[in-house]
Amino acid sequence: MTEPSRLELLYFARRVIMQQAEASLAQVDRWIAVEEEREASQRRAAALRPKPAEWLIERSIGVGSPPTQVHRGGCPLARGVRVKAISEDQARRALYEHVSACSFCNPDTALQVIPE
Repeated sequence: MTEPSRLELLYFARRVIMQQAEASLAQVDRWIAVEEEREASQRRAAALRPKPAEWLIERSIGVGSPPTQVHRGGCPLARGVRVKAISEDQARRALYEHVSACSFCNPDTALQVIPE
């Protein structure tokens, strides 16, 4: 059996490299497709997520209990089952009716309500 020439070996090396490059390119294309689907899924989920409330009212413990504080939406102190989303007008009215404003998020300042 004769040994292959240098030129034949170089052509063989070229074919091997092309096959590896095609396989690598196909793998990268699969990774790209997976990442595009992940980002599209995140965009769809964000579009379906409800818009956070701009104003919140917190009530004291007990059914039918009076409101205790008004918060801005996203206030970290306004968490739990005793907090309910309200409109801007309802928040303003509650502040005028002497419901306390949260000292952390200052809804009275944001609504430009000056307590009496």
